[in-house]
Amino acid sequence: MTRQRRLIASIMLESDDHLSIEQLYLSVHSRDSNVGYATIYRTLKLLTECGLALSSHFGDGAARFESAVARDHHDHMICTACDKIIEFENEEIERLQEKACDELKFEMTHHRMEIYGLCEECQD
Repeated sequence: MTRQRRLIASIMLESDDHLSIEQLYLSVHSRDSNVGYATIYRTLKLLTECGLALSSHFGDGAARFESAVARDHHDHMICTACDKIIEFENEEIERLQEKACDELKFEMTHHRMEIYGLCEECQD
């Protein structure tokens, strides 16, 4: 792996945020101004294909990426006013999804849940 790809991967995989391409580019570019968008796109594609990163689209037109390394399953709440992304885990929701699959004789391989609305700060 090239030095530039190692830099991109380390920033991406160590982040707790849901990074857009632009956010990742700015972070990487501040450390190495020779890294271009094409290298970032190719590296994210590779990280996603090998299961180290997850790609999501939260309705704002931008792909967001998060590390899939050593993270428990979680779901997302997305504020449609400020684009804030809140991660949450809820065992009751997970049980209900499994129960629905059992009742409908559906074998779940994976799932994602995204809830859209207004965060506490934007409700005023």
